[in-house]
Amino acid sequence: MTQSTRLPEPLRAFGGNLTALVTGASSGIGLATARLLVEADIDVWIGARNLERAGQVARELGDRARAVRIDVTDSAAIAAAAETVGALDILVNNAGINPGGEDIQTTTLDQMRRSYETNVFGLVAVTQAFLPALARSAHPRIVNISSGTGSLGWNGGPNPQFDWQRVRGGGIAYRSAKTAVNAITLMTAQALGERFKVNALAPGLRRTNLIPGMTAGGDPTEAAAGVLRLALLPDHGPTGGFWSWDGTSVPW
Repeated sequence: MTQSTRLPEPLRAFGGNLTALVTGASSGIGLATARLLVEADIDVWIGARNLERAGQVARELGDRARAVRIDVTDSAAIAAAAETVGALDILVNNAGINPGGEDIQTTTLDQMRRSYETNVFGLVAVTQAFLPALARSAHPRIVNISSGTGSLGWNGGPNPQFDWQRVRGGGIAYRSAKTAVNAITLMTAQALGERFKVNALAPGLRRTNLIPGMTAGGDPTEAAAGVLRLALLPDHGPTGGFWSWDGTSVPW
């Protein structure tokens, strides 16, 4: 389960016979990912807490898109979504929050709990609920949206992408949750074996609703292209890896 330094291009030949679910798909990276999956001739479930908004997005994306309500912090909603979706080949665990807070001195336990409830426990709950459907797929793929800010390797050493000295120790609620996502990704890949392809993606800083009022960052579609690459890995592709949006490996 070793990873090379660069991912292969997506295997678009799978398209047309696959169904995907993207959580948090009503905006940002999730929406951009859903759009690219539809363009690759994949049937996509638009997962969101607000069913009306999910339906609006589905209508905008066309006949291959359908809406499903899924709140990753609500076990009943997850179970209902799993029953609605049925067959599934690709699960993109994109839903996430940034509850605020800075370092260990100022972040509250409530901020920590809210971060882990959505970013970690929600991801696990959704994955567990959809594993039976994924196990029936000929090409099961799980993509967990992580963050480069959760990389212990980058946090503990030089990183050309971020000024870690400026943010050193900050964002502990969000960043540590993404570190946990990375660990869960690796252990899930180990448990499920090589037939499944389970990988984490560092999407880079993007213009999304994750940080209210944020205007900096790149186009979410660039990150979505990285998701597509992982969602359409060939059967001999890597599993249990942490990858940047550009296809290069990221240190744990």
